[in-house]
Amino acid sequence: MLDTTWRKSSRSGANGACVEARLFADGVEVRDSKDVSGPTLRTGAHEWTELLSITKRSAR
Repeated sequence: MLDTTWRKSSRSGANGACVEARLFADGVEVRDSKDVSGPTLRTGAHEWTELLSITKRSAR
């Protein structure tokens, strides 16, 4: 694990309905901020970068 700090987008609202992410050695782990003890999803760095790129393009 590289960084144990969960982070969310600065554009997230205060309602707690966010996706949070943290870095680990080979990629990123994500979770639902409404259920912090619930399941998480781990993905590789390349896949995470692709997801962010697609999301940014779709938001324009």
